[in-house]
Amino acid sequence: MTNRAPSIRREGKRFETSPALLPIAAGEPSEPRVLILAGGDGLRLRPLVRELIGDDRPKQFAAIVGEEFLLAQTRRRAALFATPENTQIVLTRHHAAYHREVLTDAPASSLLIQPENRGTATAVLYALLRNARRRPRGPVVVLPSDHWVSDDAAFMAHVALAAAAVEARPDLVVLLGIAPTRPEPDYGWIEPSEPIFERSRSLRAVASFVEKPAPEVASLLQSRGFLWNSFVVIGQVQSLLLLFALALPALMNSFLPTWTALGSSSENVAIARLYRDLPDSDFSRDVLARQPEMLAVLPVRGVSWDDLGDPARALAIREALSRDAEVVETRCHG
Repeated sequence: MTNRAPSIRREGKRFETSPALLPIAAGEPSEPRVLILAGGDGLRLRPLVRELIGDDRPKQFAAIVGEEFLLAQTRRRAALFATPENTQIVLTRHHAAYHREVLTDAPASSLLIQPENRGTATAVLYALLRNARRRPRGPVVVLPSDHWVSDDAAFMAHVALAAAAVEARPDLVVLLGIAPTRPEPDYGWIEPSEPIFERSRSLRAVASFVEKPAPEVASLLQSRGFLWNSFVVIGQVQSLLLLFALALPALMNSFLPTWTALGSSSENVAIARLYRDLPDSDFSRDVLARQPEMLAVLPVRGVSWDDLGDPARALAIREALSRDAEVVETRCHG
């Protein structure tokens, strides 16, 4: 097996992967992997974290909802799909004190520490290239670490369905879409289109994205059957890298000189030099929303979900769970 830098080709309006995109060895096992994004600074939630925890740590290292750190909840969710050895946690160096506190049981090989926070697109691309260098075959799931999910098993069952879809159709990149419960202006919205498979009408093509609409537009989108973008993404490494190459070619090209350093003793130096000059990039806005024709969406059924990036949403969920706990306690003692 030879390791060469990725390349792509474009044919008319259809995008195809070159055979040289990634070096995949014949017969290589296809094992599912998870990338947990835990490198953000959590600035909007900092006042709430300070009130709850007493310091300015990023929200993923705090118990915002429930008694576990958000990152611990995400790792528990990930463990329903992939082994710890196949789970990569993307972190940022200046959060090291919190890493050491909450990741004492994580294999050192599972920690991918960025020198700086350059946004979710950069974090995902770095992790994908690192995975591709080691083992490019198999579905990859991108899990943010600031979500609340009412039922981990049911949610990850949808992830498993999406992973099966990208095994059958390696060209697909699947997003989990959430049926909206309110006209949320801070979320991305997905317009589902025609079914991908004839035998199942659940998985749909993506017609369009709307990022953070005005409240009145969000109400209209909800009435028209749009879904919230959960930012949980499932795809083969090749297909995900193709998205980056088409949507953010400059970012992709910036990383390519580090290809041979990945996984070697020179990686930290090469990546530190690279990150100094990189702009911030957002995975949803700058990558996914630019290539809707390459995406599919799987609606999540029977599970409540929310992004905990906003203090009002986090407090609302805390209050709702507290009320539910009081009801359960009353029934137990009634």
